Amino acid sequence: MNLELILAQHGFPPLLDSTTETLILGSFPSVKSREKAFYYMHPQNRFWSVLSEVLDEDFVHADRDTKVLLLKKHHIGLYDVIESCRIQGSQDASIQDVTISHIRTWISMYPIQKIFLNGATAYKHFIQEFPDLQSMATKLPSTSPANASWNLERLVEAWNIIKS
Repeated sequence: MNLELILAQHGFPPLLDSTTETLILGSFPSVKSREKAFYYMHPQNRFWSVLSEVLDEDFVHADRDTKVLLLKKHHIGLYDVIESCRIQGSQDASIQDVTISHIRTWISMYPIQKIFLNGATAYKHFIQEFPDLQSMATKLPSTSPANASWNLERLVEAWNIIKS
């Protein structure tokens, strides 16, 4: 399948509020997530499975509204480092012409203490744009199905850090 590089916008708002202390940032939403206007909607992405294990909540079977409530319960916000870019399908490796999200503004508006980056691409773009915020940032292994070398057990072990 030959996918062309398209200009894509994020398309849905950040999940942030006055209780957000932990911010989890991906790189850019997948095609499925953009279609459904919500986070980690590709059926093989393990994000919700990992959070279910780490936080002892059933994110996997929860509907969208319940997911949001559970995230708020744990003071977790979600968004992506990249607001818009040229991308081929959902392939992080193809990302070009990046516009970065308003992360510094959010840090000034909300009580965010820690930022976790879901994968190497998110971390790379975050550190390039915000080197002064590196002390707040922790790179975690991607929950994407493209990161097949990490099984669910290893991901959960690495992601347990978000509880501390």
